[in-house]
Amino acid sequence: MITTSVISKRASQAEDSITMAITAMAQKLRKEGQDVLGFSAGEPDFPTPKHVRDAAYAAIEGGKTLYTPASGIPELKAAICARFLSDNGLSYANENIVVSSGAKHSIFNALMATIDPGDEVIVPVPYWVSYPDQVSLVGGVSVYINTTEETEFKVTPEQLKSVLTPKSKLLILNSPSNPTGSVYSKSELEALAAVILEHPNLLVLSDEIYEKLIYDDAIGHVSIASLSDEIKSRSIVVNGVSKAYAMTGWRIGYAAAPKEIASVMGKMQSHTTSNPTTPSQWAALAALTGPDTDIDVMREAFNARRLYMVETLNAIPGIRCLAPKGAFYAFPNISSFFGKKSKSGVITDSASFCKLLLSDALVACVPGSGFGADEFVRLSYATSMENIEKGLKRIQDWAATLV
Repeated sequence: MITTSVISKRASQAEDSITMAITAMAQKLRKEGQDVLGFSAGEPDFPTPKHVRDAAYAAIEGGKTLYTPASGIPELKAAICARFLSDNGLSYANENIVVSSGAKHSIFNALMATIDPGDEVIVPVPYWVSYPDQVSLVGGVSVYINTTEETEFKVTPEQLKSVLTPKSKLLILNSPSNPTGSVYSKSELEALAAVILEHPNLLVLSDEIYEKLIYDDAIGHVSIASLSDEIKSRSIVVNGVSKAYAMTGWRIGYAAAPKEIASVMGKMQSHTTSNPTTPSQWAALAALTGPDTDIDVMREAFNARRLYMVETLNAIPGIRCLAPKGAFYAFPNISSFFGKKSKSGVITDSASFCKLLLSDALVACVPGSGFGADEFVRLSYATSMENIEKGLKRIQDWAATLV
């Protein structure tokens, strides 16, 4: 029998993804024949665009199924550079680009390339579930900044200044945000960039995977790296095709970074996964060089669902929910229910809220504790309006029974 003593301390520190745990519970109930409505998955409920699927078929039939350069095919890198220029005003060359097996992989590569044991990584709360575990896995130390609903869950320059020490190495920004849907404005990013530039050894990792899913035209998406050459030289920008092109399973993400960092990221990838899946790279090339009409259709549908979900949640006594500006998540505050009882148990935190909601009302959402914010839960509106209407009605009816 394998004992825990053979498991590395590094691996032992990693937590199971709470998002996947709730999804597994919901799947189990479905297999038992229960009508579970899921708001936990973080992926579009749209098919991958046809021209992208066709490109993958053509790549396979054309024999493009062998190894590629570890950091990605030149054609895809060039298309990524073109997109950065047209969409963000950022000028990169192929040597600045590393294509990986998803944006999550890109983030891990970036942390591996820049963080030594004991280095501090600034992580705003709420955070995407994998940030702290990835920091821990590379030996870094997460330093948390707690944001509030009053600032729309965004870090202020004063907060950033207050946590910086000589060990500070990297700030993680996520705009649009998972789980809150918050979007930083240009002026807000400029204020943060000014603080970063005051500290010569501080880098910023900007996770922009939801860039195409913003619902307020007055805000739009701004990459912090686009603000000046100085901040660009400190920035690692992560993006990918998973969310915008409904390609979560294709596993293609990418990072743009100063060539010294990109070179190290590519080198490490060559010793771990080698290249990202070859047909998926050609599919991603088609996505980035083809029309964006499918994105527009998705965004319009998400926006209608967003507006309905936020309005309906705020009409339920005991729940308050800010309107997200981007991504496809609502992040309502449910802390007023703590201490109340359902037919199956007592709500003590966000995890018990979600477990009881799932067992009593067959609605799956994700506890805020997984994002470092226990007073909240995350609901994805990347599901049909019919499911949203039914699911929110169940939540409303269930909440009315709590005592």
